[in-house]
Amino acid sequence: MTETPKPSGPLTVKTDLDLTIGKAQVDVRSTGDRVFVDFPSLRALSRAKRGLSRTRIEEIFVLLTKTDLTIEIRARGRTVFAIGPDAPAGPLSRWLGMSPAQVRAFGLVAAVGRELESGVRVIQDLLG
Repeated sequence: MTETPKPSGPLTVKTDLDLTIGKAQVDVRSTGDRVFVDFPSLRALSRAKRGLSRTRIEEIFVLLTKTDLTIEIRARGRTVFAIGPDAPAGPLSRWLGMSPAQVRAFGLVAAVGRELESGVRVIQDLLG
């Protein structure tokens, strides 16, 4: 288990960016001490996550804790993961091996629902 370091000072981030990660357009915005990284789909998020090792995730957590920042990872407008001092990993995160990241079960379910809704719309457009 990762030991939580003490913050060395708060860092405030003000941003509104559009990034390309792989082939996905990703929206990055902030509210000061919280950064939101919004992927257009769960597939795009999954592809981006493949490049992160467990060690790298723990290094990111240490950096975020030292700077007192939290990142919310979103797909289709729903937070599915969060990492940082304001997002403690719970039993689900530990069970899935995602600690120190916090897994947001309802966010995952909502994102899957939006993926299905999008698929239904595509089928309706094809048949309509």
